[in-house]
This record gives sequence, structure tokens and C-alpha cells, in this order.
Amino acid sequence: MLFALLCTDKPGGLQLRLDTRPDHLAYLNDLNAKGIVKIAGPFLGEDGKPTGSLVIVKAETLEEAKAIAEADPYAKAGLFSNVEIKAYNWVFNNPEA
Repeated sequence: MLFALLCTDKPGGLQLRLDTRPDHLAYLNDLNAKGIVKIAGPFLGEDGKPTGSLVIVKAETLEEAKAIAEADPYAKAGLFSNVEIKAYNWVFNNPEA
């Protein structure tokens, strides 16, 4: 099953995001190598700077998806003001369909 992790940065969190980015990317690269990450990237504000993240992961349960989200270095660093996790059905352009 797929889950969308919709993460919103705290106001003024850009520097924390930049400082934590190498660890975040290493974490996602590891999950990607295991086939867990399907899509990932930042949301952008009007100024073109990141304001949050969208990560779509493959997980067996909502609890597993929550654990993936909580283990993200961005989450551990306190970057996010909110993380919403929703079951996701990839209909168009899904290479596995």
C-alpha cells in the first residue's frame, strides 16, 4: 500500500532544512534503495524556496508509514509543524501498474 507523507515546515525553518538536508537525503536514498520511496520532493513557496515535503512511500500499514515519517532526519530535527499521512492510490503514470 502507498502512503503520502504531507509535511509542512515550521515558519522560519529554511536554515534548519538546509542544515539537515544531507542527512535527510541519505535517509531517503536508503529507503529508495530498498524500494520504499516512490516519489519525494519539496513543496515550494512563491519565492521558490522549500516550505515542506511530499514523500510517497510503500508500507504495509499506517503505523509503518508513521514510523518512516518519524525517522526522517527533518522530523527528528523538529522542522515540521505538521505531518499528515494519507493512504494513496497511484493511478496515472505508475510504472508498477
